[in-house]
Amino acid sequence: MSTNVLRTAEGWWVVLGDRAVAVDTKAVTTAELIAHRDAVREAALSGEAGTRVADLVALSPVTTPCRVVAQMVNYRSHARDSGFTGDIPPAFFRKASGSVTGPGEVIVRPSHVKFLDYEVELGLVMGAPLPIGAVVEERDLPSYVAGLVVTNDVSARDVQLTKTQFYESKSYPTFTPTGPYLSLLEAEDFAHLLDLRLKLSVNGELRQDRTLADMIVRPAQALTLLARFQTLDPGDLLLTGTPGGTALKAPPKPVEKIGALLPPAVKWKAFFKTQAKNPHYLHQGDVVTATIATPDGRIDLGEQRTPVADTR
Repeated sequence: MSTNVLRTAEGWWVVLGDRAVAVDTKAVTTAELIAHRDAVREAALSGEAGTRVADLVALSPVTTPCRVVAQMVNYRSHARDSGFTGDIPPAFFRKASGSVTGPGEVIVRPSHVKFLDYEVELGLVMGAPLPIGAVVEERDLPSYVAGLVVTNDVSARDVQLTKTQFYESKSYPTFTPTGPYLSLLEAEDFAHLLDLRLKLSVNGELRQDRTLADMIVRPAQALTLLARFQTLDPGDLLLTGTPGGTALKAPPKPVEKIGALLPPAVKWKAFFKTQAKNPHYLHQGDVVTATIATPDGRIDLGEQRTPVADTR
């Protein structure tokens, strides 16, 4: 069974139901904690009464600086929403690790961003180095991946689309809420990954709801493709794509064909004029709730609840 670990300003905790037991470790970083996994097991078996989880303030269980890499258009439902047809070539992009924040911190919308979007994603936390040229089979995943986290790949769509700039549009501070738990997996847990269901709601309205079975490039293949050009180290984070249901959706094909004939400035002005009528983009006062879990609770990454606010 997986073990859920919480990080606070006071240190690391093993979560046991509604209680949490402090881990006896000097680990400061996620990589150091993963290397000190025996201490996590000892805390889980200690039998201590512990502290109420509700009394703890969770930080991101992924410490920074670290590499944050993300997969683009990696769910069939998201591909349909984005207007893709046929085969989609696997693609990756980087996010600044300064965008990583805790599971209850405010998502801050920069003043120049008008179209702020959400993307719930399963995050893989590396437990061992991924060298260039590595070939990862499904059976090898426990050798490379230590655990899982809930992430939200918050996106400034007007920056992303007009500049074709993923790095900037997804790297502003607070644009990668992470946690609450780092769910450390045992080898047998990896057989249940496809049962994980990703859900995201805004103000209680369900927007995204899919299992990993909707995924196009699954984790082992993603790591193999990534290892063609990118190394990863323990504590690094790979976001594995988002399901359909984001605010941004491709326009109908006839409209898209007409738009392709227009000068870029005119095209984007017309596109965002229609997007301004879309109520699903995030605004100040919204609350985004995200969860990832298997139906039987064998793996449960906890609930992320992040309010949205404008830059002051």
